[in-house]
Order: sequence, then C-alpha cells, then structure tokens
Amino acid sequence: MDLKQHIRTVPDFPKPGIEFYDISTLLAHPRAWRACVRRLADAVDDMQPDVLVGIESRGFLTAAPLALELGLGFVMVRKKGKLPGEVVHYEYGLEYGTDTIEIQKDAIESGQRIVILDDLLATGGTLAASAALCKQMGGDVRGAVCIIELTDLKGRDKINIPFTSLLKYEGG
Repeated sequence: MDLKQHIRTVPDFPKPGIEFYDISTLLAHPRAWRACVRRLADAVDDMQPDVLVGIESRGFLTAAPLALELGLGFVMVRKKGKLPGEVVHYEYGLEYGTDTIEIQKDAIESGQRIVILDDLLATGGTLAASAALCKQMGGDVRGAVCIIELTDLKGRDKINIPFTSLLKYEGG
C-alpha cells in the first residue's frame, strides 16, 4: 500500500510558503493506518525497546497504538506544564528563543531501552531534545522512528541516534 496516497498536503499552512503534510487522512483510513502501524512495528523491531516515547501531540497517535500492538509501555513527552506530578524537564534552543519539554519523573527506569516516535521529522530540534531528556533520565535510547521526514530541512543531522522514516518528502 502506498501510504503517501493517504497523506493530505495542505499548502500555506500554518503560514504562507509552508506545505503541511496532514496525517489525519491516514488515520481516517483503517487499512492504511493498519499498514502504517505494521511498518512502524517493523522499523522498531530490531531496536528491541522496552518502552515507546511519543512526542506531543501527533507522536502520541504514532507511539500509543504501536506500544499496544507490541505489548510495550508508552510514555509521553509534553510541553512544559502539561503533565501532572513530578516531572523532569529539558530546555533546548529554537531558531529564536527556547522551549522546554517534560517527562514524568517515574516514567522511565534507568537502563530501559527506548525508541522515540513522532509523526514527522522537520528540523530535528524537538526529537534531539527528547532523546537528550530520555538519556538524562537514564534511558538507553535505541533510536527514533517517524512516519514522515522532510529531507530538505536536514533534521536527521541534528539527532545522534539511529533514525528511520517511512516516507520522505522534500520541502515543507
């Protein structure tokens, strides 16, 4: 199945000149979504994770069903102030300023094998920060997987862990 046929391209969103790759059309098609989850499972299989980490918010849609499919735990990386209880945070640089992500303090055990998932890799900043946060917590980050990679933005160059994408697009 050609998953690209189920990804809608939205021009000039969220601002002029940006081409947005919308996975909501993939999620709405049960056979295509099932095929996508199977391909994600194949991509993470060799990494032998104990837990999958999903990056807010579309990474939750990717990691949660895959964790269920593989019988693994699921952990959320969220923006600052969105998780209850004690959290561990990580601040990282953006093109103009900084941002902070968090994981609940008890979500990752030292030595757990982790694979990070998101729907799309663009510039790589949030994925690199998520990997650093998981390592800071003692996790053994085995790699990351995304449905879509925007190759022109060279996000792959910012992350120093094995990375796999199911679909590649130029531009974004």
